[in-house]
Formats: sequence, C-alpha cells, structure tokens
Amino acid sequence: MFQLPNIRSSSLALAALLGGVSPTSGAHEMFASDSPWMLGDWNGTRTELLEKGYDFTFGYTGEMGSNLHGGYDHDRTARYSDQFTFASHLDLEKILGWHDTEFQLTITERHGQNISNDRINDPRVGGFTSAQEVWGRGETWRLTQLWIKQKYFDGALDVKFGRFGEGEDFNSFPCDFQNLAFCGSQVGNWVGGIWYNWPVSQWALRVRYNFNDELYAQVGVFEQNPSNLESGNGFKLSGSGTQGAVMPIELVWSPRVNGLKGEYRAGYYYSNAKAQDVLKDSNGQPAALSGQAYRSSSSKHGFWLGMQQQVTSLASDQSRGLSLFANATMHDKKTNAIDNYVQAGVVYKGPFDARAKDDIGFALARVHVNPGYRKNARLINQAAGLDDYDNPGYLPVQDTEYSAELYYGIHVTDWLTVRPNLQYIRHPGGVSQVDAALIGGLKIQSSF
Repeated sequence: MFQLPNIRSSSLALAALLGGVSPTSGAHEMFASDSPWMLGDWNGTRTELLEKGYDFTFGYTGEMGSNLHGGYDHDRTARYSDQFTFASHLDLEKILGWHDTEFQLTITERHGQNISNDRINDPRVGGFTSAQEVWGRGETWRLTQLWIKQKYFDGALDVKFGRFGEGEDFNSFPCDFQNLAFCGSQVGNWVGGIWYNWPVSQWALRVRYNFNDELYAQVGVFEQNPSNLESGNGFKLSGSGTQGAVMPIELVWSPRVNGLKGEYRAGYYYSNAKAQDVLKDSNGQPAALSGQAYRSSSSKHGFWLGMQQQVTSLASDQSRGLSLFANATMHDKKTNAIDNYVQAGVVYKGPFDARAKDDIGFALARVHVNPGYRKNARLINQAAGLDDYDNPGYLPVQDTEYSAELYYGIHVTDWLTVRPNLQYIRHPGGVSQVDAALIGGLKIQSSF
C-alpha cells in the first residue's frame, strides 16, 4: 500500500514512487532532457517495475496569477497555488493473473492562494471561473482515486468501480490552459454542488460498451455527498451525508478525419437528490419577498456537448498541426445559477521546427447566469432597501462573464513544460460594475 513516509526512507521506494515509462524506453539519467521524469530511470528500476505491472508516478502542477490591470481590487498582487500528485497504477493481470484488470490509487495535495478570490472577483458573490484552475476544493490532502477496472468480452465491456470523480470519464477535456473555463470537465464547474471533479472523489460505478474502435457509450452512478467536499473529509470512505446520486450517460465518437484524430461527446446528467429553487417559495412567490423558504425540486439535470478535432498536420510529423475544440453545457433553470456555458478555441502543436514539441493555445468562453437567479438578487436588495453597489450589504447582481486566454507552452524537457499565459476577463463574476481584468499567469507541469 502507498505510504508517504516510504518516499523519504529509501532510494528504492523513491524509485518506485517517482514515475513509470514504457517498456521500450531505455534507461535515462537524472535531468536528461529526453527523460519522462526529472530523476531518471534509476538504472532501469522504473522500467523493470513497469514490466512487472507496477507503474508509479509523482507529478507537480504550479500556477501563478497576477492582476496586471483592472478587476475588483486593482492592487497588482501575485498569487501562487500548486498541487502534488502521488499515484500508483497496477496491472493486475501481470501481478495476480486477473484478466484485463487494472487498479488505480492516487493521493493529491493542494495548497496556495488564488488571485481570483478577492482581486479579480467581488468577494460578496465570488466568481465563476478561476485564473488558477489548480486552486480549489480545499487546500488539503485527498484520496482522489481508488478504483478497480476490468474488461470483458475481448474488451467490448469495460466496468470501473471505486472512488473517482465524474470528469475522469464523463465530459472529459484536457487541462493545458490555466483558466478554469478552458480546463477539465466543464459540467463540474457550473453544477459543482452535485458534480465533483478532480481532486474530490466519491463512490461510483461506470459501465462502458465499445461498439467499435471509434464509438462507445457509457453510463455511471455517482454518490452525491456534499460532505466529500469538506477539507477534513479528504480520506472519508463512509456514505454518511449522502443525499442521492448523479447519473450521467454519454456517447463518445473518436473518428479520424483525413487521417487526423478527433473526439466528439454528447451527454446528459440527472440527479435524484432534492435541489433548491433559485427564486420561488413553495407557494410560487419570490422567496426573497415572502420570507419563506425556497421551494425544493425533486431532481436536477443538464446536457453537454464537446468536440476536439485536429485539422492540419505536417507530413514529417502528424502530431504537429492545428486542432480546434469547443464545449457547451446547459443546465436546469429552476435550480441552477448558471443556465448555459459555451467555449471554443484552437491549439497549434509544433509551431516551429526548432521547437517541435511546443504548443500555442487560444480560447474564448461565455458563462451565462440564469435570469431567475438574477431576479432573486435584485429582490434581495429590494427587500433590504439597498440600491447602491458600493454599500457593503448590497448583493451584486450577476449576469454574463466573458473569458479569454492565450498561452505559449514551452516544452523545456520531456519532464517539464512551462506555459506563460495572458487572461482577459470581462465582467468578472458576471458583475458589470467590476472592471475588466487582465491577468498574467504561469503554469508549470512536471513529472519527477
């Protein structure tokens, strides 16, 4: 079993816990630029472990953000947040003879501060996106993955059970951008009260059926338990506090268009837990004026669409070229603050022959607030007799937030990528009174 003290106690344990490599790779020296990990292959120990079915990794992501101009507070403060990842992936067919069976254990630790919380967004209402996506869900240690997966019928049926987040399999998307609006599963960003992305985990079951090499369908059942979000419950395994279940279903098509890779996703989620109305009480009147409790709905639901498609390539290296992507989510207007979100962008890999592994990315996003949620904020202010935005007791009315990000990914070595970026946010948190913000960022991704 993985234990942190063993990392420090011996070089053998360190070799086991600091990365895996394909069996075809040769041994790498420490700090070698063509090594997948900074500390090298430890004289072939890592490759030997992987060949026996043991793959261990140690990763680090660090993100800096500074408000260069604008935002709620114009003070040009810089903030830093980061995440350590300790993971083990076991091939149980090689280790125990269990046919087509895998096991995953991942522990993460996050800490730091986020520039978005009080410099970019009005802290009275907070924001929707985050300039540093790695910040959030508690600055603490967490059991992020603990699952077993087995395939049946020559790989046609794939079943996964244990603790993991929805975005690991459903509405999945890469996380090379630093702004949260362009990173990871977007459903979890807009219904985060019920859909828990990395690093939070919950008990879950996912069943996938592969129709062929390009098309599969999957369905899942995830424990909806808000107590899993609490910092003190990073290793909680009991089901106490469970309110219901989130059940996503998704169809994923991965064609090759002119020989170039693509991925297209369409999905739907349904929560059977009670959800609070954003505006009305049980009598159908605005709760902010009646003083009654907000009524509850018996469920919550939404949809998502996503696409990624490479559209150009170089004859000498098909991995280099231009790719397009877009994502959209739609949510229940009765119970959710955000009713829809759209995003689109481009990534170009290998922009220069001398920098064949670098990449450039640009993206735009729009987050739209439910009209009922906006009306409720106005009525709260009306009931309090407040109409001055500068009054500390005033509740800012949120509408639409627009975000953009441009980054350049510098592939320093095979184990280190640095991505300086510029972000622009108009109406941070959807509050029109907050000045548009220009943010300077730096994202570091490394494997040890």
